[in-house]
Amino acid sequence: MGLSNSRKEDSTSITYHSIQNVDNDDIYTKDGTIDYCNNPANKLTTGTWKACPYILGNECCERLAFYGISSNLLLYFKNQLNEHSVTASNNRSNWVGTCYATPLLGAYIADAYLGRYWTIASFSIIYAFGMLLLTLSASVPGFKPICSENNVCYATDFQTALCFIALYLVALGTGGIKPCVSSYGADQFDDADETEKKYKSSFFNWFYFSINIGALVAHSLLVWIQDNVGWVWGFGIPTLAMGIAIISFFSGTKIYRNQKPVGSPLTRLCQVIVASCRKWDTKMPDDITLLYGGANTDFFTAESQKPKHTRDLNFFEKAAVETETDYIEGSIDPWRLCTITQVEELKSLIRLLPIWATGIMFSAVSNQVGNLFVLQGSAMDIRLGNSGFEIPPASLGIFDTISVIFWVPVYDYIIVSFAKKMTGHRNGLTQLQRLGTGLFISIFAMLSAAVLEMVRLGIVRRHNYYELDHVPMTILWQVPQYFIMGCAEVFTFIAQLEFFYDQAPDSMRSMSSALSLTTTSLGSYLSSFLVILVTAYSTRNGDPGWIPDNLNYGHLHYFFWLLAGLSAINLAVFILVARRYTYNR
Repeated sequence: MGLSNSRKEDSTSITYHSIQNVDNDDIYTKDGTIDYCNNPANKLTTGTWKACPYILGNECCERLAFYGISSNLLLYFKNQLNEHSVTASNNRSNWVGTCYATPLLGAYIADAYLGRYWTIASFSIIYAFGMLLLTLSASVPGFKPICSENNVCYATDFQTALCFIALYLVALGTGGIKPCVSSYGADQFDDADETEKKYKSSFFNWFYFSINIGALVAHSLLVWIQDNVGWVWGFGIPTLAMGIAIISFFSGTKIYRNQKPVGSPLTRLCQVIVASCRKWDTKMPDDITLLYGGANTDFFTAESQKPKHTRDLNFFEKAAVETETDYIEGSIDPWRLCTITQVEELKSLIRLLPIWATGIMFSAVSNQVGNLFVLQGSAMDIRLGNSGFEIPPASLGIFDTISVIFWVPVYDYIIVSFAKKMTGHRNGLTQLQRLGTGLFISIFAMLSAAVLEMVRLGIVRRHNYYELDHVPMTILWQVPQYFIMGCAEVFTFIAQLEFFYDQAPDSMRSMSSALSLTTTSLGSYLSSFLVILVTAYSTRNGDPGWIPDNLNYGHLHYFFWLLAGLSAINLAVFILVARRYTYNR
């Protein structure tokens, strides 16, 4: 995937800067990165924008594969596996949730053992195998669901199990890619080089842009193929895209910059917690330089990678106070004495948690783009005028993607320039200001969906259209809610990616990126939980409930109002925690 001419000029300027300002002894990166031969990374021949197209191309194709499955998965469950609306919605939400939970495993493996490069490569193979199995489950007789002449389908237990095994192999595969690929792209820019560092924020914008190029193809072409040609090609093309993603990634091997794995961050964090609890009554020294390991760099290859000392959460600093009981036969017991660097790692993570928690509600709202928005669209008129062309309900997600593709360059080139004049901040808005703006905008996406559903149900009741599959109201009225949601994602998800990468110690960046992804996981699970909760509540007297199989008898707008209200409360909590947050410099 190519970059714009301005990005190529950026790469040239970085190289020129390097040639003019370093001597022969300083042509290597200062952040400890290495090349594919395990030698120090040469600034002139590795990294920067020349390495990014391979990473962005990988992400674009992988996301095309992912959204090629997830965009229409609810209707596949409902129409091919013959599941009820609530069951199909929850199964999709749970699968998406798992896709964004497995990154914790991938991040652990990357940080502790394989490094980001080999983790992406290894899990991509698992991902591709899952995609192949899913394609077989929709195409091979005996594996695929059985459909009658009137297009009513059902699946045996074996066929359903095969489908879900394939889907959860994909979920496992994505767990090794998602937490590493954004961090790996950012690794291509040297934090110790101010010229390179300033382009890192722009990389995250273009990273999210490439995601949505893949999503654009998935929401438009692939959804249409799935609805009109068949699921063999509908799943086969994403499988091919995953193969291209793997090829793209390996093509850049020789010019990548790689961070060495530095051991399990979870083990180091647990050691701090245990050691500080054991020393809960130990007196702290007046001079913090007396704490153990102030100059220790065992876990880091560059001094610039060490987290700086902070003055909050001082209880955990007790883990770095030396006592006589910290030694066993002359050796340090790591569960009794930890370096101050380890302590700062834990403190950095704890400070992120309140901000992290507020992202869960946003993800529950964003989950509706491929979930209840699709269900709502399936109850509307999908014909495009008198042309006879039918719009697949899931393809409306293209407007979410178009919105993202529109707003990324607008934000990068217009909003940032305007905001710089207003705030004086080098990025226009701080990461938390950008994140909070997205949370605010997302409320209006839910309000738009709720109002539309009220109008749709009004037409049903006035004309007694209860038994119609498609109410005579064009599905294009859904466009505003998709477009608003896309705008919210540009502010929130990109800021979240950058924030969790920037505020984490270098040794924990894959883990921190995985932590940011778990908001999507927990948001999907929260969406599933809320659907179960409101279904149990709304059907307790024998009523059809808020989300019945026939939405004409339901109250889907109540669910959208609920999400809007919870989002408003979430925004208020975010403002409180963001005002108390101190950026890790």
